[in-house]
Amino acid sequence: MKACEIYDKIMLGHADDSLRELYGDDGAALEKYRARLGQAVKRFSELYGNREAMLFSVGGRSEISGNHTDHNCGRVLCAAVDLDIIAVASPTDDGVITVKSEGFEADTVLPEDIAEPCEKKYFTSEAIIAGMEKAFIDRGFKVGGFAAYTVSDVFKGSGLSSSAAFEVMIGNILNHMYNGGAVDNVEIAKAAQFAENVYFGKPCGLMDQTACAVGGFTAIDFENPASPVIEKIDFDLSRNGYGLCIVDTGASHADLNEDYAAVPAEMKAVAKLLGRRVLRECSEDEIIAKASEIRAVEGDRALLRALHFTSENRRVARQTEALKRGDTSAFLEGVLESGRSSFCYLQNVYAPKCTSQQALSLALCLTERFLEGRDGAWRVHGGGFAGTIQAFVPVSFIPEYKKRIEAVFGKNSCHVLKVRAAGAVRII
Repeated sequence: MKACEIYDKIMLGHADDSLRELYGDDGAALEKYRARLGQAVKRFSELYGNREAMLFSVGGRSEISGNHTDHNCGRVLCAAVDLDIIAVASPTDDGVITVKSEGFEADTVLPEDIAEPCEKKYFTSEAIIAGMEKAFIDRGFKVGGFAAYTVSDVFKGSGLSSSAAFEVMIGNILNHMYNGGAVDNVEIAKAAQFAENVYFGKPCGLMDQTACAVGGFTAIDFENPASPVIEKIDFDLSRNGYGLCIVDTGASHADLNEDYAAVPAEMKAVAKLLGRRVLRECSEDEIIAKASEIRAVEGDRALLRALHFTSENRRVARQTEALKRGDTSAFLEGVLESGRSSFCYLQNVYAPKCTSQQALSLALCLTERFLEGRDGAWRVHGGGFAGTIQAFVPVSFIPEYKKRIEAVFGKNSCHVLKVRAAGAVRII
Protein backbone atom coordinates (compact mmCIF):
# COMPACT_ATOMS: atom_id res chain seq x y z
CA MET A 1 0.00 0.00 0.00
CA LYS A 2 1.36 3.42 -0.96
CA ALA A 3 2.00 5.98 1.78
CA CYS A 4 -0.79 8.19 0.45
CA GLU A 5 -3.23 5.27 0.65
CA ILE A 6 -2.19 4.60 4.25
CA TYR A 7 -2.82 8.26 5.04
CA ASP A 8 -6.30 8.17 3.51
CA LYS A 9 -7.16 4.94 5.30
CA ILE A 10 -6.26 6.46 8.65
CA MET A 11 -7.87 9.84 8.18
CA LEU A 12 -11.12 8.39 6.77
CA GLY A 13 -11.48 6.18 9.85
CA HIS A 14 -10.95 2.90 7.99
CA ALA A 15 -8.24 1.83 10.46
CA ASP A 16 -10.26 2.74 13.57
CA ASP A 17 -10.79 -0.88 14.68
CA SER A 18 -7.03 -1.38 14.87
CA LEU A 19 -6.55 1.95 16.63
CA ARG A 20 -9.20 1.11 19.25
CA GLU A 21 -7.29 -2.07 20.13
CA LEU A 22 -4.17 0.00 20.77
CA TYR A 23 -5.53 3.23 22.24
CA GLY A 24 -9.04 2.51 23.55
CA ASP A 25 -12.56 3.57 22.62
CA ASP A 26 -12.44 7.21 23.70
CA GLY A 27 -13.52 9.34 20.73
CA ALA A 28 -11.28 12.31 21.50
CA ALA A 29 -8.26 10.04 21.96
CA LEU A 30 -9.04 8.26 18.71
CA GLU A 31 -9.12 11.56 16.86
CA LYS A 32 -5.79 12.55 18.43
CA TYR A 33 -4.12 9.31 17.40
CA ARG A 34 -5.54 9.50 13.88
CA ALA A 35 -3.93 12.93 13.55
CA ARG A 36 -0.63 11.69 15.04
CA LEU A 37 -0.41 8.70 12.71
CA GLY A 38 -1.48 10.75 9.70
CA GLN A 39 1.17 13.36 10.42
CA ALA A 40 3.82 10.62 10.67
CA VAL A 41 2.82 9.23 7.27
CA LYS A 42 2.93 12.72 5.73
CA ARG A 43 6.39 13.32 7.15
CA PHE A 44 7.57 9.94 5.83
CA SER A 45 6.34 10.92 2.36
CA GLU A 46 8.18 14.24 2.57
CA LEU A 47 11.40 12.42 3.43
CA TYR A 48 11.21 9.39 1.16
CA GLY A 49 8.41 9.96 -1.36
CA ASN A 50 5.08 8.22 -1.90
CA ARG A 51 6.41 4.67 -1.65
CA GLU A 52 5.00 1.30 -0.71
CA ALA A 53 5.01 1.38 3.08
CA MET A 54 3.85 -0.24 6.31
CA LEU A 55 2.77 1.30 9.63
CA PHE A 56 3.92 -0.16 12.98
CA SER A 57 3.48 0.40 16.73
CA VAL A 58 5.36 -0.75 19.85
CA GLY A 59 4.30 0.34 23.35
CA GLY A 60 6.43 1.39 26.28
CA ARG A 61 6.39 -0.62 29.49
CA SER A 62 5.89 -0.24 33.22
CA GLU A 63 7.40 -2.46 35.90
CA ILE A 64 4.56 -3.49 38.22
CA SER A 65 6.40 -5.59 40.81
CA GLY A 66 9.71 -7.33 41.14
CA ASN A 67 11.76 -4.23 41.88
CA HIS A 68 15.44 -5.05 41.29
CA THR A 69 14.96 -8.82 41.10
CA ASP A 70 15.71 -9.74 37.47
CA HIS A 71 19.48 -9.28 37.82
CA ASN A 72 19.48 -12.01 40.50
CA CYS A 73 17.32 -14.39 38.44
CA GLY A 74 14.08 -13.42 40.19
CA ARG A 75 10.49 -12.93 39.12
CA VAL A 76 9.01 -9.74 37.69
CA LEU A 77 5.56 -8.52 36.78
CA CYS A 78 5.37 -5.86 34.08
CA ALA A 79 2.92 -4.38 31.60
CA ALA A 80 2.88 -2.66 28.22
CA VAL A 81 1.37 0.84 28.18
CA ASP A 82 -0.47 2.91 25.61
CA LEU A 83 2.35 5.40 25.09
CA ASP A 84 4.13 4.07 22.03
CA ILE A 85 6.65 4.50 19.28
CA ILE A 86 5.16 4.43 15.79
CA ALA A 87 7.07 3.86 12.56
CA VAL A 88 6.29 4.24 8.89
CA ALA A 89 8.72 2.11 6.89
CA SER A 90 9.38 1.09 3.30
CA PRO A 91 11.69 -1.70 2.05
CA THR A 92 14.79 -0.85 0.03
CA ASP A 93 16.83 -3.12 -2.24
CA ASP A 94 20.31 -1.92 -1.22
CA GLY A 95 20.47 -3.49 2.23
CA VAL A 96 20.85 -0.07 3.87
CA ILE A 97 18.69 0.81 6.88
CA THR A 98 17.88 4.50 7.38
CA VAL A 99 15.83 5.57 10.39
CA LYS A 100 14.82 9.19 10.90
CA SER A 101 13.32 9.71 14.34
CA GLU A 102 11.38 12.89 15.07
CA GLY A 103 13.72 15.50 16.56
CA PHE A 104 16.93 13.59 15.75
CA GLU A 105 19.37 13.21 12.89
CA ALA A 106 18.85 10.19 10.65
CA ASP A 107 20.67 6.96 11.56
CA THR A 108 22.12 4.96 8.67
CA VAL A 109 23.43 1.40 8.93
CA LEU A 110 25.20 -0.27 6.00
CA PRO A 111 25.30 -4.07 5.47
CA GLU A 112 29.00 -4.13 6.42
CA ASP A 113 28.25 -2.44 9.76
CA ILE A 114 26.51 -5.45 11.26
CA ALA A 115 29.30 -8.06 11.25
CA GLU A 116 30.84 -7.07 14.60
CA PRO A 117 29.99 -4.65 17.42
CA CYS A 118 31.88 -1.36 17.23
CA GLU A 119 32.94 0.14 20.55
CA LYS A 120 33.02 3.62 19.01
CA LYS A 121 29.28 3.30 18.35
CA TYR A 122 28.31 2.12 21.83
CA PHE A 123 25.21 3.91 23.18
CA THR A 124 24.04 4.98 19.70
CA SER A 125 20.91 4.15 17.74
CA GLU A 126 23.09 2.85 14.89
CA ALA A 127 24.45 0.23 17.26
CA ILE A 128 20.95 -0.92 18.19
CA ILE A 129 19.93 -1.21 14.52
CA ALA A 130 23.07 -3.16 13.63
CA GLY A 131 22.64 -5.40 16.67
CA MET A 132 19.04 -6.21 15.77
CA GLU A 133 20.06 -7.16 12.22
CA LYS A 134 22.86 -9.36 13.53
CA ALA A 135 20.54 -11.02 16.05
CA PHE A 136 18.01 -11.82 13.29
CA ILE A 137 20.74 -13.28 11.07
CA ASP A 138 22.15 -15.41 13.90
CA ARG A 139 18.67 -16.79 14.59
CA GLY A 140 18.13 -17.75 10.97
CA PHE A 141 15.66 -14.96 10.14
CA LYS A 142 15.73 -12.80 7.02
CA VAL A 143 16.89 -9.18 6.98
CA GLY A 144 17.00 -6.39 4.43
CA GLY A 145 17.14 -2.66 3.97
CA PHE A 146 14.42 -0.19 4.78
CA ALA A 147 13.78 3.52 5.22
CA ALA A 148 11.71 4.55 8.24
CA TYR A 149 10.36 7.57 10.06
CA THR A 150 9.52 7.19 13.75
CA VAL A 151 7.62 9.24 16.32
CA SER A 152 7.62 8.37 20.03
CA ASP A 153 5.64 9.59 23.02
CA VAL A 154 7.45 7.18 25.35
CA PHE A 155 9.26 9.98 27.13
CA LYS A 156 12.87 9.42 28.18
CA GLY A 157 13.76 9.16 31.86
CA SER A 158 10.25 7.93 32.66
CA GLY A 159 11.10 4.32 33.45
CA LEU A 160 8.80 3.39 30.54
CA SER A 161 11.70 2.02 28.48
CA SER A 162 11.93 4.18 25.38
CA SER A 163 15.16 2.41 24.37
CA ALA A 164 13.62 -1.07 24.57
CA ALA A 165 10.63 0.10 22.54
CA PHE A 166 13.01 1.34 19.81
CA GLU A 167 14.91 -1.95 19.79
CA VAL A 168 11.72 -3.96 19.52
CA MET A 169 10.47 -1.64 16.77
CA ILE A 170 13.48 -2.43 14.58
CA GLY A 171 12.77 -6.13 15.08
CA ASN A 172 9.07 -5.55 14.44
CA ILE A 173 9.83 -3.95 11.07
CA LEU A 174 12.26 -6.71 10.05
CA ASN A 175 9.72 -9.31 11.13
CA HIS A 176 6.82 -8.05 9.02
CA MET A 177 8.85 -6.70 6.12
CA TYR A 178 11.10 -9.72 5.52
CA ASN A 179 9.67 -12.63 7.52
CA GLY A 180 5.94 -12.33 6.91
CA GLY A 181 5.28 -11.63 10.60
CA ALA A 182 6.29 -15.20 11.50
CA VAL A 183 8.90 -14.27 14.14
CA ASP A 184 7.44 -14.65 17.63
CA ASN A 185 7.50 -11.46 19.69
CA VAL A 186 9.41 -13.22 22.48
CA GLU A 187 12.15 -13.96 19.95
CA ILE A 188 12.17 -10.28 18.99
CA ALA A 189 12.59 -9.40 22.68
CA LYS A 190 15.56 -11.78 22.99
CA ALA A 191 17.10 -10.27 19.87
CA ALA A 192 16.63 -6.81 21.40
CA GLN A 193 18.41 -7.86 24.59
CA PHE A 194 21.32 -9.15 22.49
CA ALA A 195 21.47 -5.85 20.58
CA GLU A 196 21.55 -3.82 23.79
CA ASN A 197 24.07 -6.07 25.55
CA VAL A 198 26.52 -6.73 22.72
CA TYR A 199 26.19 -3.87 20.21
CA PHE A 200 24.86 -1.00 22.35
CA GLY A 201 27.24 -1.87 25.19
CA LYS A 202 24.77 -1.86 28.08
CA PRO A 203 24.16 -4.88 30.32
CA CYS A 204 20.43 -5.40 30.83
CA GLY A 205 17.93 -8.09 31.62
CA LEU A 206 15.06 -9.15 29.39
CA MET A 207 12.14 -7.56 31.23
CA ASP A 208 11.91 -4.27 29.31
CA GLN A 209 12.09 -5.80 25.85
CA THR A 210 9.67 -8.61 26.72
CA ALA A 211 7.02 -6.26 28.12
CA CYS A 212 7.19 -4.02 25.05
CA ALA A 213 7.11 -6.92 22.61
CA VAL A 214 4.50 -9.17 24.25
CA GLY A 215 1.97 -6.61 25.55
CA GLY A 216 -0.59 -6.76 28.36
CA PHE A 217 0.38 -7.81 31.86
CA THR A 218 3.33 -10.18 31.65
CA ALA A 219 4.89 -12.35 34.36
CA ILE A 220 8.50 -13.36 33.76
CA ASP A 221 10.50 -15.87 35.79
CA PHE A 222 14.25 -15.48 35.23
CA GLU A 223 15.32 -18.54 37.24
CA ASN A 224 16.91 -19.77 33.99
CA PRO A 225 17.92 -16.47 32.36
CA ALA A 226 18.80 -18.20 29.07
CA SER A 227 15.23 -19.45 28.81
CA PRO A 228 12.94 -17.36 31.03
CA VAL A 229 9.35 -18.47 31.60
CA ILE A 230 7.08 -15.79 30.12
CA GLU A 231 3.34 -15.72 30.79
CA LYS A 232 0.92 -13.15 29.39
CA ILE A 233 -2.05 -12.46 31.69
CA ASP A 234 -5.48 -11.44 30.47
CA PHE A 235 -6.50 -8.65 32.86
CA ASP A 236 -8.12 -5.35 31.87
CA LEU A 237 -7.09 -2.71 34.42
CA SER A 238 -9.41 -0.02 33.00
CA ARG A 239 -12.49 -2.25 33.08
CA ASN A 240 -11.70 -3.03 36.70
CA GLY A 241 -11.96 0.68 37.50
CA TYR A 242 -8.31 1.82 37.72
CA GLY A 243 -5.91 3.99 35.79
CA LEU A 244 -2.14 3.72 35.91
CA CYS A 245 -0.53 7.08 36.72
CA ILE A 246 3.19 7.69 36.25
CA VAL A 247 4.36 10.81 38.08
CA ASP A 248 7.54 12.42 36.77
CA THR A 249 9.04 14.24 39.74
CA GLY A 250 11.69 15.98 37.63
CA ALA A 251 14.50 14.59 39.77
CA SER A 252 17.63 13.91 37.72
CA HIS A 253 19.27 10.50 37.28
CA ALA A 254 22.67 12.16 36.86
CA ASP A 255 25.48 10.88 39.09
CA LEU A 256 23.44 7.90 40.29
CA ASN A 257 25.38 5.13 38.53
CA GLU A 258 27.04 4.04 41.76
CA ASP A 259 23.70 3.86 43.56
CA TYR A 260 22.16 1.69 40.82
CA ALA A 261 25.24 -0.54 40.56
CA ALA A 262 25.34 -1.11 44.32
CA VAL A 263 21.95 -2.85 44.35
CA PRO A 264 22.82 -5.95 42.26
CA ALA A 265 26.38 -5.91 43.61
CA GLU A 266 25.25 -6.12 47.25
CA MET A 267 22.65 -8.79 46.49
CA LYS A 268 25.23 -10.92 44.67
CA ALA A 269 27.75 -10.36 47.48
CA VAL A 270 25.28 -11.90 49.94
CA ALA A 271 24.71 -14.83 47.59
CA LYS A 272 28.47 -15.33 47.24
CA LEU A 273 28.88 -15.36 51.01
CA LEU A 274 26.37 -18.21 51.07
CA GLY A 275 28.27 -20.06 48.37
CA ARG A 276 25.79 -19.24 45.61
CA ARG A 277 25.94 -17.25 42.36
CA VAL A 278 22.73 -15.22 42.73
CA LEU A 279 20.08 -14.71 45.42
CA ARG A 280 17.53 -16.87 43.55
CA GLU A 281 19.63 -19.85 44.64
CA CYS A 282 19.35 -18.85 48.33
CA SER A 283 16.41 -19.42 50.64
CA GLU A 284 15.25 -16.77 53.07
CA ASP A 285 15.89 -19.15 55.96
CA GLU A 286 19.54 -19.48 54.86
CA ILE A 287 19.93 -15.72 54.69
CA ILE A 288 18.43 -15.17 58.14
CA ALA A 289 20.50 -18.01 59.62
CA LYS A 290 23.64 -16.27 58.36
CA ALA A 291 22.42 -12.75 59.23
CA SER A 292 25.16 -12.08 61.78
CA GLU A 293 27.92 -13.04 59.37
CA ILE A 294 26.33 -11.08 56.49
CA ARG A 295 26.09 -7.97 58.66
CA ALA A 296 29.75 -8.27 59.68
CA VAL A 297 31.07 -8.82 56.15
CA GLU A 298 28.69 -6.97 53.81
CA GLY A 299 26.79 -4.63 56.14
CA ASP A 300 23.16 -4.19 57.17
CA ARG A 301 21.97 -2.69 53.88
CA ALA A 302 23.13 -5.69 51.86
CA LEU A 303 21.21 -7.97 54.24
CA LEU A 304 18.08 -5.84 53.97
CA ARG A 305 18.31 -5.82 50.18
CA ALA A 306 18.65 -9.59 50.13
CA LEU A 307 15.52 -9.94 52.26
CA HIS A 308 13.70 -7.53 49.94
CA PHE A 309 14.58 -9.85 47.06
CA THR A 310 13.18 -12.98 48.70
CA SER A 311 9.92 -11.34 49.73
CA GLU A 312 9.53 -9.57 46.39
CA ASN A 313 10.00 -12.86 44.56
CA ARG A 314 7.14 -14.45 46.51
CA ARG A 315 5.03 -11.33 46.10
CA VAL A 316 5.25 -11.39 42.29
CA ALA A 317 3.99 -14.98 42.28
CA ARG A 318 1.01 -14.00 44.49
CA GLN A 319 0.18 -10.97 42.36
CA THR A 320 0.34 -13.02 39.20
CA GLU A 321 -2.19 -15.46 40.60
CA ALA A 322 -4.38 -12.57 41.80
CA LEU A 323 -4.49 -11.10 38.28
CA LYS A 324 -5.34 -14.48 36.79
CA ARG A 325 -8.37 -14.83 39.03
CA GLY A 326 -9.35 -11.18 38.62
CA ASP A 327 -8.74 -10.30 42.27
CA THR A 328 -7.95 -6.58 41.98
CA SER A 329 -7.76 -6.01 45.75
CA ALA A 330 -5.12 -8.71 46.27
CA PHE A 331 -3.14 -7.40 43.31
CA LEU A 332 -3.15 -3.82 44.66
CA GLU A 333 -2.21 -5.05 48.13
CA GLY A 334 0.89 -6.55 46.51
CA VAL A 335 1.69 -3.23 44.81
CA LEU A 336 1.64 -1.48 48.20
CA GLU A 337 3.78 -4.19 49.78
CA SER A 338 6.29 -3.90 46.94
CA GLY A 339 6.42 -0.13 47.39
CA ARG A 340 6.99 -0.34 51.13
CA SER A 341 9.66 -3.01 50.74
CA SER A 342 11.45 -0.92 48.10
CA PHE A 343 11.39 2.13 50.39
CA CYS A 344 12.33 0.41 53.64
CA TYR A 345 14.56 -2.50 52.65
CA LEU A 346 15.76 -2.08 49.08
CA GLN A 347 16.24 1.63 49.84
CA ASN A 348 16.07 3.00 46.29
CA VAL A 349 13.67 5.91 46.78
CA TYR A 350 16.33 8.58 47.34
CA ALA A 351 20.08 8.77 46.98
CA PRO A 352 21.88 8.46 50.33
CA LYS A 353 24.52 11.00 49.31
CA CYS A 354 21.91 13.75 48.84
CA THR A 355 19.20 13.33 51.46
CA SER A 356 17.90 16.88 51.01
CA GLN A 357 16.51 15.92 47.59
CA GLN A 358 13.70 13.42 48.07
CA ALA A 359 11.25 14.09 45.24
CA LEU A 360 10.17 10.45 45.01
CA SER A 361 9.56 10.28 48.75
CA LEU A 362 7.42 13.40 48.54
CA ALA A 363 5.41 12.09 45.58
CA LEU A 364 4.78 8.81 47.41
CA CYS A 365 3.77 10.69 50.57
CA LEU A 366 1.30 12.92 48.73
CA THR A 367 -0.13 9.96 46.84
CA GLU A 368 -0.60 7.95 50.03
CA ARG A 369 -2.50 10.82 51.63
CA PHE A 370 -4.67 11.40 48.60
CA LEU A 371 -5.61 7.74 48.17
CA GLU A 372 -6.27 7.04 51.84
CA GLY A 373 -9.64 5.27 52.01
CA ARG A 374 -9.92 5.25 48.20
CA ASP A 375 -8.52 1.74 47.53
CA GLY A 376 -5.54 2.74 45.41
CA ALA A 377 -1.88 1.74 45.48
CA TRP A 378 1.52 3.35 44.90
CA ARG A 379 5.20 2.46 44.64
CA VAL A 380 8.53 3.62 43.28
CA HIS A 381 8.74 3.09 39.53
CA GLY A 382 11.66 1.45 37.77
CA GLY A 383 15.20 1.61 39.10
CA GLY A 384 14.42 4.33 41.61
CA PHE A 385 16.56 6.98 43.36
CA ALA A 386 15.09 9.63 41.03
CA GLY A 387 12.59 9.98 38.21
CA THR A 388 9.11 8.56 38.59
CA ILE A 389 6.60 6.88 40.88
CA GLN A 390 3.65 4.70 39.95
CA ALA A 391 0.10 5.02 41.27
CA PHE A 392 -3.00 2.93 40.63
CA VAL A 393 -5.85 5.39 41.01
CA PRO A 394 -9.61 4.72 40.81
CA VAL A 395 -10.81 6.23 37.54
CA SER A 396 -13.27 8.61 39.22
CA PHE A 397 -10.46 10.20 41.28
CA ILE A 398 -7.89 10.60 38.51
CA PRO A 399 -8.70 14.22 37.55
CA GLU A 400 -8.41 15.36 41.17
CA TYR A 401 -5.25 13.32 41.74
CA LYS A 402 -3.64 14.76 38.63
CA LYS A 403 -4.52 18.30 39.73
CA ARG A 404 -3.07 17.76 43.23
CA ILE A 405 0.15 16.19 41.99
CA GLU A 406 0.77 18.72 39.23
CA ALA A 407 0.32 21.57 41.71
CA VAL A 408 3.55 20.29 43.30
CA PHE A 409 5.55 18.80 40.42
CA GLY A 410 4.37 20.96 37.54
CA LYS A 411 2.02 20.79 34.58
CA ASN A 412 1.99 17.47 32.71
CA SER A 413 4.03 15.73 35.38
CA CYS A 414 1.25 13.18 35.91
CA HIS A 415 0.80 10.82 32.95
CA VAL A 416 -2.43 8.81 32.95
CA LEU A 417 -1.85 5.55 31.11
CA LYS A 418 -3.68 2.40 30.18
CA VAL A 419 -2.28 -1.11 30.06
CA ARG A 420 -2.07 -2.00 26.39
CA ALA A 421 -3.08 -5.55 25.46
CA ALA A 422 -1.15 -5.58 22.18
CA GLY A 423 2.59 -5.99 21.93
CA ALA A 424 4.69 -5.20 18.86
CA VAL A 425 2.27 -4.94 15.93
CA ARG A 426 1.85 -3.91 12.33
CA ILE A 427 -1.15 -1.57 12.10
CA ILE A 428 -1.34 -1.38 8.29
